[in-house]
Amino acid sequence: METLIIIIFIVGYLAITLEHNLKLDKLIPALGMMAILWALVAFGIDNFSNWFDSGAHQLIDGFASFTSEEKHHLLEETLLHHLGKTAEILFFLLGAMTIVEIIDYFDGFSTFKNYIKTKRKKKLLWIFAGLAFILSAIIDNLTATIVLITILQKIINDKETRLWFAGIIIIAANAGGAWSPIGDVTTTMLWIGKKVSTSKLIEYLIIPSLICTVIPVFIASFLKPFQGNIETEDESLSVSQNKFGPIMLYLGLGAIMFVPVFKTITHLPPYVGMMLSLAIVGVFAEIYSRTKFSISNVHADEHNDLEGYHSPVHKSLSKIEMPSVLFFFGILMAVAALETLGMLFIGAEHLKTIIPNMDVVIMLLGVGSAVVDNVPLVAASMGMFQEPIDSHIWHFVAYSAGTGGSMLIIGSAAGVVAMGMEKINFFWYFKNIAWLAAIGFVAGAIAFMFIRNF
Repeated sequence: METLIIIIFIVGYLAITLEHNLKLDKLIPALGMMAILWALVAFGIDNFSNWFDSGAHQLIDGFASFTSEEKHHLLEETLLHHLGKTAEILFFLLGAMTIVEIIDYFDGFSTFKNYIKTKRKKKLLWIFAGLAFILSAIIDNLTATIVLITILQKIINDKETRLWFAGIIIIAANAGGAWSPIGDVTTTMLWIGKKVSTSKLIEYLIIPSLICTVIPVFIASFLKPFQGNIETEDESLSVSQNKFGPIMLYLGLGAIMFVPVFKTITHLPPYVGMMLSLAIVGVFAEIYSRTKFSISNVHADEHNDLEGYHSPVHKSLSKIEMPSVLFFFGILMAVAALETLGMLFIGAEHLKTIIPNMDVVIMLLGVGSAVVDNVPLVAASMGMFQEPIDSHIWHFVAYSAGTGGSMLIIGSAAGVVAMGMEKINFFWYFKNIAWLAAIGFVAGAIAFMFIRNF
């Protein structure tokens, strides 16, 4: 039965990796794999010899001698435990995504165009890289990429030039997301899973992540695509037409940044703080939206029509990427099935025997995240390694999984969304951007190894 479970996982994993070739959304194999794996666990529970207690982080002694009734009761408790842990991550993401959509509802991100006041490509390169690095740490790398490429499309007309800028944005956004607990799904998983704390994550990863960004940008600044000036139209640099846009931008970003503070003060799970932040942002969104409403429709805009008032919160919730949320659910619960049977724990022990140097193992994980999705890789590592919170292994996992994906266009959510927005060719990215991302990844990894020894 264990062999069949592993085969199902590998087949599902391949289907996720090859979603573009199969033309099958990755959430479908993720959900199917999750349901089949847990069904096989239920059917074969009487024949399994190992059972992993995720709460105690160890195999349960004498599991094979348990009665069938005791095993099925343990299965229900284990499934509920993993569902709860997964729900913590999903509700956190839902809250953050909704706040970002509320900011966008008021056109708040257009405020960033105030920073774009130059026509020099080299200066624009550093501006966009800096914005990507900072913004991704606050609103996550995926959203930061969407926002910046949208602005990029408004100020640069040449397609080829935009492709180069988009490639650098991907590198900077992934690096910026690696050092923040809310900057990338994988770091969020490690943070909520109590593998890393906010202060230590920032302390050990901000410099490696900065190096991972600065070195590729510095090298790129000497390349031909970033020489000379661009033709910038004045209207492309105009500020948002919505007077509440800047207010909602700063309020929304501040609310998201408040979540780690709330967790530190209350010791409650992060999703609780995110729900509080969403409630606060929602209150102001409703107030500002109502001030624009006029029964005569004289001041109505695209968010209000003759039929009456439209809630910005409801509008924002309707734009949430539910396929992504369901994909995370499927992957996390599928990996939990392997963890429950002790496969990841036993596999980690064998891996440590084969490759004693954990730095090599984790860097290979980073390279692997460029080929396959980094969410299941990090989910698997959380089940494989049993090191305590803020062990350097977890910090290195966060860095490698977060930045390694930049080496291929399909290796990160930021890359995939940029690929769709700018129609970036896989081989064009591999030829022109991958080597820059690889240099940055290795340089940041070396910096991390140096910093952790002090």
